[in-house]
Amino acid sequence: MNASTIAMDVAPVVTETQRKAPPLIREPQWVKWLLITLGLGWFAALLLLPLVTVFIQALSPGLAFFWQAISEPDALSALGLTALVTLFAVPLNLLFGLAAAWAIARFRFPGRQLLVTLIDLPFSVSPVIAGLMLVLLFGSHGWFGDWLSVHDIKIIFATPGIILATTFITVPFVVRELLPQMEARGPEEEEAAIMLGASGLQMFWRVTLPGIRWSLMYGVLLCTARAVGEFGAVSVVSGHIRGQTNTLPLHIEILYNEYQTGAAFAVASLLALFGIFTLLGETLLARLRGQPTHSH
Repeated sequence: MNASTIAMDVAPVVTETQRKAPPLIREPQWVKWLLITLGLGWFAALLLLPLVTVFIQALSPGLAFFWQAISEPDALSALGLTALVTLFAVPLNLLFGLAAAWAIARFRFPGRQLLVTLIDLPFSVSPVIAGLMLVLLFGSHGWFGDWLSVHDIKIIFATPGIILATTFITVPFVVRELLPQMEARGPEEEEAAIMLGASGLQMFWRVTLPGIRWSLMYGVLLCTARAVGEFGAVSVVSGHIRGQTNTLPLHIEILYNEYQTGAAFAVASLLALFGIFTLLGETLLARLRGQPTHSH
């Protein structure tokens, strides 16, 4: 009798009953239902109820009033500016996020840890402080104020300042989604592609991008949602000029401060709808990320 036979003879046999054995720790039924009730109640009170209230208040004056509130010139201007700022901020962060994640994941260089720390700076600094930093840099009395005035370039209280503020606030989202994925994959597949004669661009499109596409899409989605809803930093640098430098969140604030609550809720419902679609997109991408990918 050899060693493998002896090992098979003494190996423990796990029965079907043991596989289905109940856990050692069992909570009473009332504890389970209490926790579920508390969790659902907390969710309903803090998240669901305010969201439902926004739509009720937006539609209660009637559909005609709702349409008038979201189609008046200042609202359309705010919607257009929000879209314009997002169209600039998201691609800029997409390019920076790809470059930064690539550099951090693939190379070791002096200042690498500092770069990782600076990427998280918008998470730790208040958006209002971020706006004030831009004012100190690009305002009329800021560090570059004289040079900008001489060349007739206006950044603060203009669209470029809003784009800068939004871009700064949304810097971490793409990088933070890509970095863990790229570090986990490692450089082996990319090095193999280069050794087989692929160019840098071919390697990126055929090897790197397919491996990070879901993380990239998820980061872009989060970045877009944050850009559309940004308030604090934009409020500091915009100047609140009606029809010119008001984004949707700023327009809602002005309507609410002027006691036009019906119009404020009507415009706010647009942001709420966008948030709902963003949440659905996040859920879909999360499920797709959990599925195995098929290489071609």
